Amino acid sequence: MKIFYLCFTSVVLLSAMSFAQLQIKFEQYQLGNGMNVILHEDHSAPVVATVVMYHVGSKNEKVKRTGFAHLFEHMMFQGSEHVGDDEHFKILSEVGASINGFTTEDGTTYFEVVPSNQLELSLYLESDRMGFLLPAMTQEKLDNQRDVVKNERRQRVDNVPYGTADEKIAKAMFPSDHPYSWPVIGFMEDLSAAAMDDVKDFFRTYYAPNNACLVLSGDCNSAEAKQMIEKYFGSFPEGTSFDRPEAVPVSMKEETIEIFEDKVQLPRLYMTWHSPKSETREDAVMTVFARILSSGKNSRLFKELVYEKQIAQSAFAFQGGSEIAGQFQIQVTAKPGKTLTEMHSAVTNIINEILQGGVEEKEIEKAITGIESQIINSATTVLGKATALASYYSYTGDPNNINKQMDDYKGITSDELVAVAMKYFDKPNMVLSIVPVGKTELAVTRGE
Repeated sequence: MKIFYLCFTSVVLLSAMSFAQLQIKFEQYQLGNGMNVILHEDHSAPVVATVVMYHVGSKNEKVKRTGFAHLFEHMMFQGSEHVGDDEHFKILSEVGASINGFTTEDGTTYFEVVPSNQLELSLYLESDRMGFLLPAMTQEKLDNQRDVVKNERRQRVDNVPYGTADEKIAKAMFPSDHPYSWPVIGFMEDLSAAAMDDVKDFFRTYYAPNNACLVLSGDCNSAEAKQMIEKYFGSFPEGTSFDRPEAVPVSMKEETIEIFEDKVQLPRLYMTWHSPKSETREDAVMTVFARILSSGKNSRLFKELVYEKQIAQSAFAFQGGSEIAGQFQIQVTAKPGKTLTEMHSAVTNIINEILQGGVEEKEIEKAITGIESQIINSATTVLGKATALASYYSYTGDPNNINKQMDDYKGITSDELVAVAMKYFDKPNMVLSIVPVGKTELAVTRGE
């Protein structure tokens, strides 16, 4: 058992002009098979969160084989060699646990928050599906969950107003072989083509101990927890190595403008730029920029478009930094009788005003205060801390970055904000208009 480091401090908030700093105590070590383990004791309530994050998401898939990561999230709840079909949820629910999983472009996470006296049960169940899923996998289960995912896609994407917007934007902004060019849920034709051998190979490659991070957060005893972890996970063999997608420069040759008619009541404008990947200074700066644009009634977009001019129903901006690339997006839903050309012009003017005149210091302070609040709130639960520790280990290699989340926001000035924003806004972007069927005159067209 290889010990990396110990961090024995407490959760505190240092408040000097903003900059909150969490100081969460944890211990990190590694099993002989390469599985990373993080333990955080919090005895404030008799519950413990067990989180297992596998560093595999939709970006690890291949062209024509999309949706595997999310499909596997479903398969992991269907029973393993020593746990009956559909018993995982049932067993944990009977002891009062909260259970779920989620898949992103970059990772797949499974969690349960259990009464502290049920910690061993959660470890047993997680270990059985890590080490013994394939013996219980059948074609019937695969077909069943494939249909479940397809139905989920229909309900959440295909048959939802504006539901396919993200797919259209990603397809336009990334080359067809880029890991972020396809959706996490996958394409219907790829889900249909998934064969049992494909699924088994995916599991063997990515669901190995050395591609997993196990975090326990809450009312547990570290010494006892270590013994249980070794008992249930220590005998699993280390997986084979594989290549991870790496960050490569991405850009668009020219502005791309698309129009899509949908069963919607109001037209919606999407303006999207390539932006920094996550956990970088530029990611932090663009996050502040997004909050200045649309966080709160006095934000630039909301104040002008929704409140003063009353031409928009809503306006929203966000910086979406992921592991190997990012996207900065502005969404504006027009009010009845208004066109997306008006929205596009108004948004462009607001961005140009900032790029030419900067922002006020109080706008930056307000944005950073909001970010601090989110960070603090996320650390108020054992599950919030556990998922953050797993994420920081998986995506940065250092779980202690949970305690350094505000570092990238220190000293951001108007000049820096303008310089970073100019770097990305000065390049071609993707403009998508989603309009009611038969109302293409409401859309933005080239040159407008």
